Amino acid sequence: MLLRLFRRHPREWGPVEWLAVLGLSALAAAAIVLLVSMARGPGKCGDDLRDIDGDCVGVTANAFDADPGIQSLIEAVADENARVRQNADSPSSGPKIPYVRIALMMPFTADEHSAMTTDMIRRGLAGALAAQQQANRFGGPHYQLLLAPDGRNLDQWEPVVARLAELAKDTRAPLVGVTGIPSSTPETRRAIAALSGHKIPTVGPVITAATMNAPYFFKTSANNDQFARALAGYLAERPGKHRGFLVWDNRGEDVYSKNLRSVFDTHFGDAYGLTRHNSNFIGTSGTDMGIPQRFTDAVQKICNEKSDTVFFAGRDQDLPAFVERLAQEGDCGRTTKLRILKVGIGMEPTLTTDALTQRLDDARATIVDASCVDPAWWSGKNKPEKALGSFLDQFDQLEKRHKLGPKPLDDGYAVMYHDAFTLLANAVDRTYTEINEGGGQAPKAPRIPMKDDVYNTLIFPSISGDICDSCLIGAGGTYGFEGPGKNDQWAVCKPVPVVEYPPATGSGKQRATSLYRTYRGTSKTCPS
Repeated sequence: MLLRLFRRHPREWGPVEWLAVLGLSALAAAAIVLLVSMARGPGKCGDDLRDIDGDCVGVTANAFDADPGIQSLIEAVADENARVRQNADSPSSGPKIPYVRIALMMPFTADEHSAMTTDMIRRGLAGALAAQQQANRFGGPHYQLLLAPDGRNLDQWEPVVARLAELAKDTRAPLVGVTGIPSSTPETRRAIAALSGHKIPTVGPVITAATMNAPYFFKTSANNDQFARALAGYLAERPGKHRGFLVWDNRGEDVYSKNLRSVFDTHFGDAYGLTRHNSNFIGTSGTDMGIPQRFTDAVQKICNEKSDTVFFAGRDQDLPAFVERLAQEGDCGRTTKLRILKVGIGMEPTLTTDALTQRLDDARATIVDASCVDPAWWSGKNKPEKALGSFLDQFDQLEKRHKLGPKPLDDGYAVMYHDAFTLLANAVDRTYTEINEGGGQAPKAPRIPMKDDVYNTLIFPSISGDICDSCLIGAGGTYGFEGPGKNDQWAVCKPVPVVEYPPATGSGKQRATSLYRTYRGTSKTCPS
C-alpha cells in the first residue's frame, strides 16, 4: 500500500501522501531517540530519579550518581536493598521475608552554599546504613532504605513528597516512615508540613530549631532551647565576669540561626548584656547576597570590650573562620580565657584539627559545645553502653569498606541518623509483633504494618512515671516520647552533654563537663 502511495512524483502528492511521510518521519525520529537512549543507558539519575538543575531528585532503592565522596555508600545501600527484595521474592534458602520501606530524604550533592557539606552527607548516610544493616539481621520484617534526594538546597521536595505518598499506599512493601530532613529552613518546614499532611511519620535526626514542628514530625535530637538550658547549667557553675557578646548569622532564610539567636537572648540576654553587645555576619549556607564570614566588626568589639563569653548563633561551617579572625587579634589583653559557646549535634571535626587548635591557643579561647553526643563515649575511656557498642561494631565494619574521613563520629551525624532510623524500625517491629502474635492465631500470610499503624505505635507514651518501658535504647542514649502532641514530639530524657575543646585540663582530649537531660515539662527527673 505504501508503494502505491508514493508511485507519483512528490509534486503530484496529495494530503494522504504527505500525511504518510510525516507519520513515517515521526516514527523514525522516535526510533532514533529510543536507540540513543538505550545505548546511553538510564543516565546518571537512573530510571527512578530525574535531573533538576544538576541534582538527581526523587525516590529510589537503586544507586545513582551523586557526590563522589558518598558514591560507595550509595552503592552499599542499593546492594542491601536488592538483597532485601530478593529475600522477599525468591530467597535462595529459607522462607520469604516481608519488608517495608523507610526513606532517607536529604541532599546527596553539595557545594559551598548548600545545606549540608559532603562530609555531613557521608556521615549521616553511613549512620542510616549501619542502622539498616543492624535491623536486617533480626527476625520480623526487613527494611529497604529508600534514597530520596531533594536537591542540594532542599528546595526540590515537592516531587519527592508526592512520590513518597504514593509508596505509602503500597500494601505489599509499604513506605512506613521518613527520616533525614537535615536542616532548619523555610523549605524543610514546608516539606515536613506536607509529609504530615499525608500522615507519614517523619523523624528529624539533626533538627534543632525549636520552631520546627508538625503533628507527624518526631525529633531525636535536642532543640536549641534545650541546648541553651544545658549551657545555662554550665555557666551557673562557671559564670565568668558576665562580659558577654552575641555573634549572630543575619540570613533571613536560616530558621536555625534565627531561632538560636532568639533562644540565646531569652536565656542569657540580661545576665550577659547581649542586647547592647552583639554583631552579625552573613553565613555561607544559603543564597543571600553579599560576602560571607566578615567577622572583623565582631572581633574588634570583643577585644575592645574584653568580653569573656561569646554566644555564637550560627552554623558550625562558619565557626572556623571566626576563630581564625580572633587569632589574628591575639588575646587582646584578656586575663582569662575567651569562651565560645555554641550548640549542635556534636563537635564538627573541622573545629578540632591541629591547625584550628593552634588558632584557639593563639586567641586564648576555648569552645564550649552543648551537643547530642560526647566523643568521650567512644574514645576508649569508658566501656560504651550496650546499644552504642553494637552501633560502633557495625560502624567499624563500614569504616573498613568506605572512606568516611577523619573523626567520622564526632559531629554526631552518624549516631543521630542511626537513632532516627532505629526509632522507626523499632516501631515497625513492635507493631508487626502485636498484629501478628497478639493472642490470636497468626495468619498464614503475616500482616504488614502501614504508616498509620507505625504512627500509632510511635505516639504511645514511652515513659510512664519512673518507668521507661518503650524508650529508644539508641547509640545517642536512652530516651523516649510523651504521646500525641506532647512536647511537640521532641525527645524527652535525651542526654545533652556539654563538651569543652580544648579541655581545661590541657590533655588534648575533649571531655564532658556537665550532663543535662531534656526533661518533661517542669519535671526534672528521668527514669534511671
